[in-house]
Amino acid sequence: MADARDQRLDDAREVRDGEGLDVDRLGEFLAANVAGVSGALTVRQFRKGHSNLTYLVRAGDRELVLRRPPFGREIRTAHDMGREFRILSALAGLYPKAPRPFAYCSDAAVIGAPFYVMERARGVILRGDAVPDGLDLGPANMRALSLALVDTLAELHTIDVSAPGLADLGHPEGYVGRQVKGWTERYENAATDELPQMERSATWLAEHLPEESGVALIHNDFKYDNVVLDPDDPRRIVAVLDWEMATVGDPLLDLGTSLAYWIDPDDPPEVRMLPVGPTLRPGNLSRREVASRYADVTGRDVGELLFPYVYGLFKVGVIAQQIYRRFKDGHARDPRFGMLIVGVRILGDQAVRAIEAGRIHGLG
Repeated sequence: MADARDQRLDDAREVRDGEGLDVDRLGEFLAANVAGVSGALTVRQFRKGHSNLTYLVRAGDRELVLRRPPFGREIRTAHDMGREFRILSALAGLYPKAPRPFAYCSDAAVIGAPFYVMERARGVILRGDAVPDGLDLGPANMRALSLALVDTLAELHTIDVSAPGLADLGHPEGYVGRQVKGWTERYENAATDELPQMERSATWLAEHLPEESGVALIHNDFKYDNVVLDPDDPRRIVAVLDWEMATVGDPLLDLGTSLAYWIDPDDPPEVRMLPVGPTLRPGNLSRREVASRYADVTGRDVGELLFPYVYGLFKVGVIAQQIYRRFKDGHARDPRFGMLIVGVRILGDQAVRAIEAGRIHGLG
């Protein structure tokens, strides 16, 4: 029984070529800065993410997770390890689903870049549409899990943003306009191909800025593969990961980003091919149901959500474009990254379809 349970846990594998760590220097840092860590280290890598690099570090029976920026092209805000560490430190005691951070190292000489270490949240992470053997994600459990995902996002948006460490995290006034401008500039800086659908989406967003809908702590990349499930009860979310883009801003943009990752069974075939999670599984909420559930739980007026959805599609497309640019420039070796330009086109096309229809498919 224990073996079967362990097989469902998110796994770490051998470290990719060119992405290794200096184990001796890392061991010295951890022995000096993390209580109870001593002796020889073993390091493996969680290899399925697309952004910051994540490693499993073992010292005896102690497990830690280490996060560092990707090699090569730097995107300062998204890969600021000190900022991510401060966010997790501020959430300690406020939000039990955020992993506990243990230590931050600003000295790039230790492993080649700033990094931090935190506790390992043991559990199941759903990558793409794959489901670990022995995990029951039949329609009833899938529906319960999708409700829990929306409820967790709503719960996150109730965190007190005036708490120490969070109050100065962002500047809510003018947040929407700054985000559109910032993501447009990031796209222009990372562009490699002529993609008029992305350019049209950026122009539409700039011309249709809505009023701010409120202020909350927002995750900015909230989706299935950024939550950890209880392996004994896949309906229960035990942790939320990847806080690198978290800030204080408009919660409906956070919802829009989540909807960009949410695919419905009647979406175009190319959209259904995107490896964004198990949203196509029987029992999973539709986009309409996600919006309705979020509105019911939070009491917020979510409106028709066209702007947040187009924004989310454009932003996710920009993130994919940035990673593809790193790959094309030779700074990243993961072969998955070479296909991301296809995803950028698909996301841009989906945004243009929504713009031309004047609504989100599935919400109109």
